[in-house]
Amino acid sequence: MLRNPTPSQIALLAATIISLVMAVLIGLVSLTSDQGFSIWAILGFAVVIFSLSYFVIYMALQRYIYRKIKLIYKTIHSQKVSKDKKRKVNMDAPIIDDVRLEVEDWAADREEEIQQLRLQETYRREFIGNVSHELKTPLFNIQGYLFTLLDGGLDDEQILKSYLERASKNVDRLNNIIEDLDMISKLEANKLELDVNTFDVFALAMEVFDGLELKAKARNIALKVKEGCNRPFAVNGDKERIRQVMVNLVSNSIKYGAEGGTTQLGLYDMDKYILIEVSDNGIGIEEKHLNRLFERFYRIDKSRSRDAGGTGLGLSIVKHLIEAHNQTIHVRSTPGLGSTFGFTLEKAA
Repeated sequence: MLRNPTPSQIALLAATIISLVMAVLIGLVSLTSDQGFSIWAILGFAVVIFSLSYFVIYMALQRYIYRKIKLIYKTIHSQKVSKDKKRKVNMDAPIIDDVRLEVEDWAADREEEIQQLRLQETYRREFIGNVSHELKTPLFNIQGYLFTLLDGGLDDEQILKSYLERASKNVDRLNNIIEDLDMISKLEANKLELDVNTFDVFALAMEVFDGLELKAKARNIALKVKEGCNRPFAVNGDKERIRQVMVNLVSNSIKYGAEGGTTQLGLYDMDKYILIEVSDNGIGIEEKHLNRLFERFYRIDKSRSRDAGGTGLGLSIVKHLIEAHNQTIHVRSTPGLGSTFGFTLEKAA
């Protein structure tokens, strides 16, 4: 049997079979009738039948089947070619098997695209809702404080100072949200330029520990370096952006770690990269949350997270900053035992 036949091959095969069958039938009729046909007459009939059969079958295949198949194939293939300009299609080549494979691939691609669009739509709705809520909360608080002052609180100096301080904190929170959103938009648009230099990431981590020492003491959390990691590790990167990453990770470890617990820093030489890990022995994170942890405004415990402060954008910014360095960040966690956030940086030569 022919594999991936062309219209001419199908027509040739069918015409041959038809002409042979007709020649045999005419021969049998000739043998049983009084008026016989010569072998040349039978061959002549066979040739005529073959020619007519070939022409009719070929035209039927071309007009009613292959032309429509090629149109489908060309339409589907042109969409793929638009993604890869180097790919070309020979429309004169056998395409039956190619059509099947193209349609299967096309259907799989469309299904994947539909799933991605559904996820993006869900993400868009959640994001808009989260942005609205995050902005509405401090605005509502500010409005409440101002209304209280206008309704007579201005005459009480203690209330006046207290409410103005609270309103100021909410203004700061609004400003932080807007600044973080602006940074994320720049990162996603590749408009944030990195100032890449060689620096000691261990020394930077010690600076971050010093800056967060009071915050850690307030929750009786010890900031420690894992054994064997207390030495210089030279890396290439934007020092201030990596400082921002480490401040966020260590600050989160302090916020959500167990009171009286430990936040530990680990640094490991991974051949071409340095792995930096920040670990705690806090409440941990359930597995169902891990895949969404770096999404904008995603909070595991919304009420507790807002009480702890922050814009809900910190981990999203961290992820974007690390990816801007062409590196990766990961998290592993066990509820009740703690969490570990790790990211890599290129090791300096």
